[in-house]
Amino acid sequence: MFLSVFDLFKIGIGPSSSHTMGPMTAARRFLDEVAGDDWPRPAGAKVERIAASLHGSLAYTGIGHGSDRAVVLGLAGETPQTVDPDQADGIVARIVTERRVSPPGHPSYRFDPATDLVLDKKTPLTGHANGMAFYAYDADDRLLLKRIYYSIGGGFVVSDEELQRIKAKGSVTTEGKKVPYPFKNAVEMLAMAGRSGLSIAEMKRVNEETQMSREKLDTGLDAIWSAMKGCIDRGLSQDGIMPGGLKVRRRARRLHDKLQEQWQQNRPNPLLANDWLSIYAMAVNEENAAGGRVVTAPTNGAAGTLPAVLRYWLHFHPEADQPSIRDFLLTAAAVGGIIKTNASISGAEVGCQGEVGSASAMAAAGLCAVMGGTPEQVENAAEIALEHHLGMTCDPVGGLVQVPCIERNALGAVKAVTAASLAIKGDGVHFVPLDAAIETMRQTGLDMNERYKETSLGGLAVNVVEC
Repeated sequence: MFLSVFDLFKIGIGPSSSHTMGPMTAARRFLDEVAGDDWPRPAGAKVERIAASLHGSLAYTGIGHGSDRAVVLGLAGETPQTVDPDQADGIVARIVTERRVSPPGHPSYRFDPATDLVLDKKTPLTGHANGMAFYAYDADDRLLLKRIYYSIGGGFVVSDEELQRIKAKGSVTTEGKKVPYPFKNAVEMLAMAGRSGLSIAEMKRVNEETQMSREKLDTGLDAIWSAMKGCIDRGLSQDGIMPGGLKVRRRARRLHDKLQEQWQQNRPNPLLANDWLSIYAMAVNEENAAGGRVVTAPTNGAAGTLPAVLRYWLHFHPEADQPSIRDFLLTAAAVGGIIKTNASISGAEVGCQGEVGSASAMAAAGLCAVMGGTPEQVENAAEIALEHHLGMTCDPVGGLVQVPCIERNALGAVKAVTAASLAIKGDGVHFVPLDAAIETMRQTGLDMNERYKETSLGGLAVNVVEC
């Protein structure tokens, strides 16, 4: 079983990995299928018009998450990794005016977002809460090709057929990749660590290096941290109101300036570390809410937790260095892969326990590892963090990744550091296994009412508006 660190940490744009990056990726993938030769079509038939429909959670919160905008960008040929956030609005405006998309390598297709992009709240697709359908028509509006995709969290996109195979196997791991340490759960991970004498990061590194050179792996890990750090720095430099209509003001820069002032005055602050953690996380998620460039960790909605803990490590621990950053990310990815394989990182599937809960567990594991924790202590840290997010709902106000998401990332970072600190002071022996916490999260997600799974139909999303 193998999920690469680069499957979990993807550089893209906000505000949502499943609602923004996923739909953009799906739209781009549909273009590739349209251009391909592996689907039947009448002789001489040419695609003249493209359309799309968003279903389930994507329909309910698509506007707030920018899902409609993401589809338009994807059909224009953009990808989450390469689209320029500063140019995105201009691209969309041009397509709205021209009612056509002209992706590179394709002819121009008719596409009017006002009529050809439907947010269908009445017709859920059965495979997953984040479902999308794309359609290609000829000049006489005869349907030539229909494809269904699902955005299953963290920017992952699968077709209807691929999802059925995943469900049949009970895993979302990549097929066909043989690795020396193929752990699919925490029990296997600890057993392999015990037999090999390697740390979790070292086992993960060995697995990754069967797919790429050490130099490429390290360059990629450094690029992930560089993007995370850049997002923190940009978030700390920005002011103003975030888009979407809630009129929520950015706070990270103002709070950062206050902390800097206290720091310079040498004023005592017993909560200093927590304050810095919170500000770093909020900076990332404010940038995410504004549609900036972020890293899924493991999702955009939870993108601030892990970078905040890593920045805390560099800020408060003098032994922190570049190799430790890589070990942090590798350890976090190992834990994230186990969670994704056995449960979910999708808020639309299991609530926010699968997003910020997973992020906090990953960050706790990474921090415990670089602080010198044994594999057993690392597993304990991840379990503590995840256990104390169980049952957390996903109830974004207005369908926007702002309230309660921004502060929720800050508290997830605080919990991660606390979990790592508790675990490192123990011997790794603990009552609740990480695998049990993950399975509990999966079961809780199945039991959770759909109103609390990224639909904005319950919780704060309703009660804040009513008050």
